[in-house]
Amino acid sequence: MSALAHEPVCVTRPVAHPTLTVDLEAVAANTRRLAARASGELMAVVKADGFGHGAADVARTALGAGATALGVTTLAEALALREVGLDAPVLSWLNPVDEDWRAARDAGVEIAVPSLEHLDAVARTAPGTRVHLHLDTGMARDGAAPEEWARLCRAARRAERRHAVSVVGLMGHLATADTPGDPRTAMGRARFAWGSGVARVCGLRPRQRHLAATSATLTDPASHHTTVRVGAGLVGIDPTGTTELAGALTLTAPLVQVRHVRAGTGVGYDHTWTAPAATRLGLLPLGYGDGLPRAASGRAEVLVAGVRRPLVGRVSMDTAVVDLGDLPLAAGTTVTVLGPGHEGEPTAGEWARWSGTIAHEVVTGLGARGGRTERVVRPAVLRSLA
Repeated sequence: MSALAHEPVCVTRPVAHPTLTVDLEAVAANTRRLAARASGELMAVVKADGFGHGAADVARTALGAGATALGVTTLAEALALREVGLDAPVLSWLNPVDEDWRAARDAGVEIAVPSLEHLDAVARTAPGTRVHLHLDTGMARDGAAPEEWARLCRAARRAERRHAVSVVGLMGHLATADTPGDPRTAMGRARFAWGSGVARVCGLRPRQRHLAATSATLTDPASHHTTVRVGAGLVGIDPTGTTELAGALTLTAPLVQVRHVRAGTGVGYDHTWTAPAATRLGLLPLGYGDGLPRAASGRAEVLVAGVRRPLVGRVSMDTAVVDLGDLPLAAGTTVTVLGPGHEGEPTAGEWARWSGTIAHEVVTGLGARGGRTERVVRPAVLRSLA
């Protein structure tokens, strides 16, 4: 009888925490590559804590590798960059009408203006703010609707004449750039060109015009204009699948328990997996509360001892179970859950496919529960930012 067929045996001992390692040299390499593709300047988008990689670290690295400005969603994200000493231009583009616009102006944060209401609030409460007028180019999401655009441009020019705002940019966003050649991208470009023409007729002369994000930066040079906004690409995600960028995130975790189980042993909630033969099971201290996608249950794999092994049963809030097979491993063994793929470990893209989502969601969710997962940063060699 195989040793694995004996009564279940648990082996446990104290071990280290799960660890997210951020490789800033990968961020620097991606920034340089994307900046070389861009027709003009590159704005490094570090929203959602730098796509889960650390906003300040990614921002500093990108600026040192060729980015000239930073972009975030909220004013709070922008002010956090100022608080750590970053003085590069920062644009914030999604804020409520009653945001603290004085705080933005005083911190030198540029603001996207998607409506007449936003323009009035900024001009009235924080005169002198630098703004980017935001046109909806086909998302039906943020930005001024085309039928409101001329009114917004005229009002912005009047506000500019009385020094209430300074219009320094025009912006839009493409809905289908992840699919190169999609005809709706050309429609978005055409709408942005029309919007730029309307702004010019109204007397506006913004220095910056930006429409392209990572996908269009890589595959649609006609959308580059003066500036491109790159976020996902900085951390190694290419939504178009056309360019090999460097993954910047590695997630490892120790096995906190190893047990031998008999054939027929059910694992996890509802026993969605049953051991077909005697085997070893390893317990990982990671679950959906830490950002490990529950939707990947029954499909995901991890790298342990240089070998891919499946996660079995359902991913729980706090734990996941690895079928170790006959690998003679003990608690404390390090498992690579996700990484750039150089050593055969699963990538963020694979986790996305297993989960029916996109890599952006995977990387921004990891380490969601503060304190359980340690973040370690590997520095990049950069030019001085002084």
